[in-house]
Amino acid sequence: MDGALALRLRGAGVPVLSEIELGFRSAKGQIIGITGTNGKTTTTTLVGEIMRAARPSVFVVGNIGFSYAGIAGETKEDTVCVAEISSFQLEGIETFHPGVSAILNITPDHLNRHHTMENYIAAKERITENQTKEDFAVLNYEDAALRAFGQERCPAQVIWFSSARALADGYYLQGEEIFHAQGGRAQRLMNIHEMRLVGLCNVENVMAAIAMTSAMGVPMETILSVIRTFAPVEHRIEFVATKRGVDYYNDSKGTNPDAAIQGIRAMSRPTILIGGGYDKESVFDEWIEAFDGKVRELVLIGQTREKIAACARAHGFTAITLCDSFEEALEHCTAAAREGDAVLLSPACASWGMFPNYEVRGQVFKEYVKNL
Repeated sequence: MDGALALRLRGAGVPVLSEIELGFRSAKGQIIGITGTNGKTTTTTLVGEIMRAARPSVFVVGNIGFSYAGIAGETKEDTVCVAEISSFQLEGIETFHPGVSAILNITPDHLNRHHTMENYIAAKERITENQTKEDFAVLNYEDAALRAFGQERCPAQVIWFSSARALADGYYLQGEEIFHAQGGRAQRLMNIHEMRLVGLCNVENVMAAIAMTSAMGVPMETILSVIRTFAPVEHRIEFVATKRGVDYYNDSKGTNPDAAIQGIRAMSRPTILIGGGYDKESVFDEWIEAFDGKVRELVLIGQTREKIAACARAHGFTAITLCDSFEEALEHCTAAAREGDAVLLSPACASWGMFPNYEVRGQVFKEYVKNL
């Protein structure tokens, strides 16, 4: 719904409820709610797979593409619903109350709707607003906003995870090992190379998933067994194929700069990067700085191409090609890529204006690569 219309309706005393709220009012059983700027889909899908290994009735719903309200009639008392929830959906909740929630991270996104980071952060924090100390909230200790929220205002019991430091209580990465600490005593859980997921962002997603499912009472042996076999989610740092010695990766779900940074960090080859798309009023400085010698050429498309090009040049990066269409960009990458390179679609922008959604953008990329 248009934000201005929602404000007018609320001003007139008309309730404006999100689909997530309607689903919660109708569904039976328990719900796990997951939000954050990046990593929601991978984490939600993984949590769903872990819960399916432990419970007889599990639904994965919400912003991931499946209606919570639509399956509410199929839920039972022993059902667990795992919900990916956007800031837009959280604007329209009233009674929504997950037993376990998670806020994975908060970085600038959707500022064309929320206008300020303060508004955006407040929207994300709403996932916990009906929780109590009998519930759990999984939070990223390395996110400054979430650390302050967890230490000062979160109404639930906080379970921390960290990719940068050892914690006295919580889940953390040390070297290549994931640990769980309670009261200062740490237990090794797994090596990150046991996973099929790649990149530090996915290590964080895995730690959050372990924290949530453990809080739901799933045995650790079951949790780790599922993680070891879990495949990457489509459109998120997804390996497509190797053609003529060039690796092609589909990260179409990298729809904001911070998500796209994770795609770059996962690359181990000289990379030709396809970026650009719809302008959500993002800034691209940190994304450009994250190139860190990995990006050999930046190929830009869409509404933001001039804006990104200007930002890149301001940071001293000049290997830039502007294309008028997605097809032109793909053809240019194919011609420019050398054996040993990677071509990465990780646009740092939404797909609107060129595609109806990021899935279609990613599928077009994959079909092109497969047909080379």
